[in-house]
Amino acid sequence: MEVRRVSIHGREIAFRSEGEGPAILLIHGMAGSSETWEPAIERLRGVATVIAPDLPGHGGSAKPRGDYSLGALANSLRDLLVVLGHDRATIVGHSLGGGVAMQFAYQFPDRCERLVLVSAGGLGREVHGLLRALSAPGAEYVLALATAPALLRTGAAVTGWLNKIGLRTAPALAEVMRSYSALGDAETRVAFFDTLRAVIDLGGQRVSATDRLYLASEVPTLIVWGDHDPFIPVEHGRTAAGAIAGSHLEIFDGSGHFPHRDDPDRFAELLEDFIRSTPPASLSEQRLRNLNLAP
Repeated sequence: MEVRRVSIHGREIAFRSEGEGPAILLIHGMAGSSETWEPAIERLRGVATVIAPDLPGHGGSAKPRGDYSLGALANSLRDLLVVLGHDRATIVGHSLGGGVAMQFAYQFPDRCERLVLVSAGGLGREVHGLLRALSAPGAEYVLALATAPALLRTGAAVTGWLNKIGLRTAPALAEVMRSYSALGDAETRVAFFDTLRAVIDLGGQRVSATDRLYLASEVPTLIVWGDHDPFIPVEHGRTAAGAIAGSHLEIFDGSGHFPHRDDPDRFAELLEDFIRSTPPASLSEQRLRNLNLAP
């Protein structure tokens, strides 16, 4: 699938885009890239314009030193949509991308037609101990050794370790191995730690959207999770569904942190049905003002 590039504010953003019709923006997770969405793009391009960017600091996009907060990443996605000529979109985010999607909906409510959270970050403190450990001072030096070329060539040892932490399905292993291999590049590694430490510390996830989830009640919201997610517990999805009036929770039995890869047909059908069955949000300035003032 062709990767396109556009320069925004003098920095290159790589993205994949296919199809025609209403826009769907797919946001990948930490250390990932738009490649994770290829099966979904193939299935959805017949009904929508599907846009899957590499977030700044990831994949083929520029990796400058700077701000990798959720707000900054949401800004970059707004700018990409503007450049591509899309006023509004259904915003879909996986893992870190789920946190970015919620931030996008909060910062730009007039641009968010629907919200889809897939094993999303930002909904509770708990997160896998590996990510907490990587937020510690000096972890970048350890990871530099762990992603040395010689070790990257011994994928079997890494795969065995990943099995031990609960990543057993072939799609999940492929996703993590692709991210792990990308971290062999020094520039990517620096951007990874800037992104990680913006949202995770030794105690867990340090950014939470839970105090503002009631705002999402104004936006059609779908929550998708795997019931065997080893990174972010499925309980976060259940809690979020309870806090967002009118939202729909779909749990993929036997799936882990990548339900959109474990069962891409089901995921695409679910997303297509969700878009067809829900009207896009239309949130006025007065309504938004009243919601922000609500106790």
